[in-house]
Parts: sequence; structure tokens; C-alpha cells
Amino acid sequence: MAFQTDQLPGGARRPGAREMTALLALLMALNAFAIDAMIPALPQIGADLGVAEENRTQLVVIAYFLGFGSTQLIWGPLADRFGRKPVLAAGVILYAFFALLCGVAASFELLIAGRVAMGASAAVTRVLVVSMIRDLFEGESMARIMSLVFMTFMIVPVLAPLVGQAVLLLFPWRGIFVVLALYAAAMLAWAWIRLPETLHPEYRRSLNLRAMGGAMLETLKERQSLGYTLALTVSFAGLIAYISQIQQIVFEVFDSPALIGLVFGCVAAPMALASYANSRIVERFGLRRVGHISSVLLIIVTGAHLSIALLGWESLWVFVVMQGLTMGCFSFTSSNFGTLAMEHMAPIAGTASSVQGVIGTIGSAIIGFAIGQAYDGTVFPFLYGIFGCAMAGFLIVAMTEPKRLFASLPVDSSADPTPMMPDDLC
Repeated sequence: MAFQTDQLPGGARRPGAREMTALLALLMALNAFAIDAMIPALPQIGADLGVAEENRTQLVVIAYFLGFGSTQLIWGPLADRFGRKPVLAAGVILYAFFALLCGVAASFELLIAGRVAMGASAAVTRVLVVSMIRDLFEGESMARIMSLVFMTFMIVPVLAPLVGQAVLLLFPWRGIFVVLALYAAAMLAWAWIRLPETLHPEYRRSLNLRAMGGAMLETLKERQSLGYTLALTVSFAGLIAYISQIQQIVFEVFDSPALIGLVFGCVAAPMALASYANSRIVERFGLRRVGHISSVLLIIVTGAHLSIALLGWESLWVFVVMQGLTMGCFSFTSSNFGTLAMEHMAPIAGTASSVQGVIGTIGSAIIGFAIGQAYDGTVFPFLYGIFGCAMAGFLIVAMTEPKRLFASLPVDSSADPTPMMPDDLC
């Protein structure tokens, strides 16, 4: 149950529910734009910066993810000590600066370094958006709001490649980074004016290394936190493998470069729809039942897609349909697994979110990069890779909570006094 109050820590009044959801989602979307808007530009970047081996252009995507995972252990403790709002502002400012640095990079190596730094700065949004949602919600309500945020966030991949293509019609690929910097500046202004501080005073933590280490260790020792973090890591690796290879698959396997934006949008749209659907059903059926069933469906869909390809029936639009179903299943899975990983972490939400983010981002980037580097001009390495990721994700869940698979009972949250926003958010 939520307390019926508009007051947040420090006596500030919160924005309306729709504005808060949109603000948090569009902050997270800084990452989606930074990744997906680059996809149409990868061939131009490779040609302009003298990249001879085409698979190396995948590093433009992978480097961002590696940077994204590298600093979350910094942003989380800082946010638990100084509050969410000032730390968020610092990260967004750095994001804009490094976007401009990428825009003027004269070598592929400098571009990759800039992308790492850009991702490292943007990690603040992942840590703090999850932390702020955890500051305000718990259990199925948390999953519902997380789904609404992710629904808005996942609309961006539908638009980002189209934005990238539109920029390329008027400017060289460097213009995309200017657009990203302007977007970051706009989000900084909106967040600074309208976003309240959500960290509750009793949860402020010192930067004492022993205290920080204890919070990190607690996150790793808690079985549910670690288990669902690892399950989400291997599942997310499939998404990274898709993002890093989709340009090559559409351009080379299906010989349809002009359709890259349409293909990406058609595949991404089911993710937004699934996030919205999850927000409507998770409180009725429960986190575990919805998350576990969607994990099984992810195995079935990826296995079916692999079988279709092995039978020789693969085509561009078969790929789009099957990958769209895969992304829909992934969206259900990721929303609920992420919530379950954070469920018991309220007193250390910032640190826990950062620890889970480091494991999830770096782990999935390494696995996704390995799948991407296996690309051989066919879809088979990719399809085998995402099927294996789906299988591994469910296996980890089964090992984490073998007695609670598909459980529908709500989680007992009576021990968590965290104030929350009203339940009438949608």
C-alpha cells in the first residue's frame, strides 16, 4: 500500500505521475539514443576513420556498454551520500561533454575512448532512475512503474535509428553526437527544475569505504539480488548481441540497407507494448509468475526462430516477426527480474543498483560482444547465441528460487517502511 501524500523528503512536492514517469524514462533514454542512433552511421564511421575490418565497428556500440558498466559503483554510493539530484546533474553534464568529444574525434581510437567515457557518464541515469523508483515503490507497484518507465524508454529504439538516418541526410555522422549533446542539455534543464530529491534522510550513507564495502557485499550475498542480477545479465546479452549486429544482418544477410530504420522500429515496438502490458498485469498475477512464464516463452521463441533458420525458411520479414516476439518476451522478463533483484535492497538502493548494474552491463557486454564477433555473414551465430542466453537465464532463476517458480503470491513487504507515491499512477 502507498501513503496518499504528495510530499517527498525535504517537504518538496512531487511532479504529477505522468510527468515523473516521462522524466525518468527520457533520462534513461539518453542511453538508448546514444546506442541506437549510431546504428545507421556505422558504415560511414568505418569508412571515414579507416576501419578495415567491418566487425570492428561493433566496438562503437560495445565500448559504450563497457563504459556504462564501469562507473556504476561510483555513482551509486555518491547518490546514497549526496542525494539523487546533484549526482544526476553531474553525470548528464559529463555525458554532453563527451558526446561533443566523440563528434570531433579524428581517429577511431579516440572515438572509442570517447564512447567509453560517454557510457561511463550516462551510467548515472541507470543507477539513479532505478534508485528513485525504489525510493518510492515496492513489490508489484514497483514493477508496474518500472514497466511504465521502460515502456516510454523502449519507444526510443523505434525512433533513434530514424533520427540517426535523418541527421545523416543533412550532416555527416558527427552531427549525431551534436544532437545527443543538445538532448542531454534539455534533459538536464527539465530534471533540475522539476525533479525533487527522493532519497529519504534515514537512508543517507557515508562514503566510508568500510560502509560502502559492506553494502556492496550485502548486495552480492543476498541470494535473490545476485540470482536475478545474473539471470538478467545473460538475458540482456542477447539484446546487446542484437544491437551490435543488426546493421550487418540487415545490410549483408538480407541486402536491405534502406530498411534498417523500419526493421529496427518493427522489432523494438513489441518491447514498448510488452512493457505497457506488464504494467497492467503484474499486480494481478505477481512478479514471479509473469517473469518466470515470460522467461520460458523467451526460450520457446528463440528456439523456434533458430529452428526456422535451420530449415531454410529465414527471410527478412520472418526475422523481423520472430525477433519482435523475442524482444517482447525479453521486455516482460527484464522488467520483473530487475524488480526482483532490487526487492530487498531499499536501505542501500543506490549502491545495490550500481553493483547490479556493473555485473549486468559489463557481463552482458562481454557475452554480447563474443556473440557479435562470431558473425560470419549468416544469422546462425546470433540465433544460437540468443537461444543459449535465454536457456541460461531461466536455469539461473530455477537455481535461485526453485521452490517459488511461477509463484503468484505477492511478496511480504511489511518490513519495508519506504514511503511511496499513490497507486493511481495509470
